[in-house]
Amino acid sequence: MSLIPDIDWNIVILHIRDLLFAYILALPIGWDREKHERTAGLRTFPLVAVAACGYMLVGLQVLSSTDAEARVMEGIITGIGFIGGGAILKNVVQGESFVSGTATAASLWLTGAIGISVATGRLEIALILSVLTFFTLRIVTPAKALLRSQEDKTP
Repeated sequence: MSLIPDIDWNIVILHIRDLLFAYILALPIGWDREKHERTAGLRTFPLVAVAACGYMLVGLQVLSSTDAEARVMEGIITGIGFIGGGAILKNVVQGESFVSGTATAASLWLTGAIGISVATGRLEIALILSVLTFFTLRIVTPAKALLRSQEDKTP
C-alpha cells in the first residue's frame, strides 16, 4: 500500500481549469454585491462557485451512478439555499418592516449553479448564468430604483 496515491496529472489540470472557470465567472457577481455593500460580496460568491464546483467534481469522480451524482447536486443546492437564507434580513424602519437580501440570496444560489455547470462540463450554461446575473444586478437594480422613485413622486 502506497502512502502517496497515483495522480493522473491530466485530470488534475482539468479540475484546476474547472475550478478557475467557476471562480472567474463568479467574480463579477461578487464584485457587484461588494460595490453595493451587500451582506455577501467579493469573497463569498467565488467561494460558493468553487465549492459547488469542487463538490460536484468529487461527486463525478468518486460516484459512478447518475442517482448518486444527482444526490450530490441536491445536497449542494440545499446547502447553498441555507447560506442564502442567512443573507435575508427583516428590517423595521420607522414602524414599517421590509425584507432585504433576497437578491443576494438568489445570487448565491445561482452562483452554486455556475459551479455545478462548470463541474459537469457545461461551460456555456455557466457563462450565460454569470452574464445574466451580472446584468440583472447591474442594470435591473438601477431600473428598479428608478421605478420606485417615480412611484414616490406620483400623488
